[in-house]
Amino acid sequence: MAKVKGAVEINVERCKGCNLCVVACPTDVLSLQPKEVNNRGYHYAYTVNPDNCIGCASCATVCPDGCFTVWRVVEK
Repeated sequence: MAKVKGAVEINVERCKGCNLCVVACPTDVLSLQPKEVNNRGYHYAYTVNPDNCIGCASCATVCPDGCFTVWRVVEK
């Protein structure tokens, strides 16, 4: 049976730390960076559990700034 694996790329300099992506992620892949900030002064989203990503693109759908690129790969 094929297994779906996903990958997410985040434009951290564009992220304003609104936390919508973290809440929308069904597999707890994302979190907000607790200590570091981007060049705009925001705590940005990052992948805390990248192996859990299923490529659902919920993060990209809810992001108001278009910070996400999501891929899906079917592994046999």
